[in-house]
Amino acid sequence: MKFFHISDLHIGKRVNGFSMLEDQRYILQQMLELAEQEQPDGVWIAGDLYDRSMPSAEAVELADWFLSQLALRKVPVWVISGNHDSAERVAYAARMLERSGVYVSRLFDGTLQGYCAQKQPDGSLHITSVTEAEQRSGNRVYIWLLPYLRPVQVRRFFPEQEIDTTQQAVEAVLHSATLPHDGPNILLMHQFLTGAAVCDSEELSVGGLDQVDASAVRAFDYVALGHLHRPQNVGSETVRYCGSPLKYSFSEAGHQKSVTVVEIDTEPAQGSCQISVSALPLIPRLDLREIRGPFETLLTKEVYSLANREDYLHITLTDQDGILDALGKLREVYPNIMKLDFERTLTGGHNKIEETEILVEEKTPQELFEEFFKQQNGRKMSSEQRERVDSILRALAREH
Repeated sequence: MKFFHISDLHIGKRVNGFSMLEDQRYILQQMLELAEQEQPDGVWIAGDLYDRSMPSAEAVELADWFLSQLALRKVPVWVISGNHDSAERVAYAARMLERSGVYVSRLFDGTLQGYCAQKQPDGSLHITSVTEAEQRSGNRVYIWLLPYLRPVQVRRFFPEQEIDTTQQAVEAVLHSATLPHDGPNILLMHQFLTGAAVCDSEELSVGGLDQVDASAVRAFDYVALGHLHRPQNVGSETVRYCGSPLKYSFSEAGHQKSVTVVEIDTEPAQGSCQISVSALPLIPRLDLREIRGPFETLLTKEVYSLANREDYLHITLTDQDGILDALGKLREVYPNIMKLDFERTLTGGHNKIEETEILVEEKTPQELFEEFFKQQNGRKMSSEQRERVDSILRALAREH
């Protein structure tokens, strides 16, 4: 069997004030096209369907469209709620959605929600709950849904256990489940596994209380993880974060986003489950990039023609002099600048402003400004700059 593993769609997200809805629709459409080409038996969405617990109407419409398109293509989809989602909203109409082949995590009741998916002669999947599955060997997989959990949600279901950390909470739930042995067991989980690499766009708790050791999931044949945006394995090829489909922070600028493809030999000749993992690259509508250099150089055709000028950009200017209305002028060429920084190299090897005692009452405003300029830039003002400052100070004096 073949499955797509995706997560962290964050539908409705804004990045540095820019709505990503158009970009998200574009990338979701690309996923649908990949599904038509690859013909997966199902899709796993490992949390953070939305970016907020109360998503906008536009975000809900887009999520509804994507799930409906998968259902129309007869591609079953399993969805768990993440830390950005409202578990209650994701769980709404869960049992009705199952009739359309959409299996979402319900409100946590202390048990692990499981499904048996068995391949039929016509290539379709016959899907039942684990409790309803007939216990006989066959071309089947078991898919378990573990939504994002906090210790407080789990503690009341296991009063005899000490549950103060996410590690203890996850272990309590997983250890309480009885896993069948007549097919591979797949776990969808939205947590932070110890040792994984993080990005700026992810929310992690202080002190590591939300971390879970990978040993907690060793009983499963494949763990489809969500929560971290960088595609990566954690200790094993079969314990994997698929990553987000789009770049949501500049710490992700160097990432290659993708759909993880999981192929499972459910009837191997040697008797043990064989799983292979690969990735299908995703190409965004607009990339999210970082560029740096002098102001005038970045405005030359030789530079801006190297890539799409409409990409989302973090620009760092390396000019030693200030640029009047730098952002406005740059946006005439690069319309989607998300962030603008200035990098100035101080002379004498110093990389920070030195603290010096300045007797304010003994200096004129012009002298004070020159002192500040020298500390900020590591050099003296030019004669032209001094004349400009002098004219501004004289104009201010006339107004008062």
